[in-house]
Amino acid sequence: MREVLSELNKTSGITGSMVVGPDGITIAADLSSRYDNETIGALASSISATVSKALEKMQQSSLQRLTIEAADGKLLVAAAPVGYLVVTTEENVNLGLIRLEMKNAARQLSI
Repeated sequence: MREVLSELNKTSGITGSMVVGPDGITIAADLSSRYDNETIGALASSISATVSKALEKMQQSSLQRLTIEAADGKLLVAAAPVGYLVVTTEENVNLGLIRLEMKNAARQLSI
């Protein structure tokens, strides 16, 4: 799992990645030292759970991807077989490329 995250982090603009269980517990992480694994994991899990509940109430399909944009970077969350794949990025990134790489990484996590 760590190898998948390490390879994902080679994508231009990605500053770190991690896999988080639905309960917010970090399964594997390769994040920048400026982030605390436990905090990012809990944040991603909490936000994802809230959005999933909202989608359910709206009678929509399950959460696939979530993007949070801040002034100096982005936090992307994608559903993965073991929970969530979480990626942190720089401010100006190619989101299409990152989403594609996240999709490939999530697929590798299911093997």
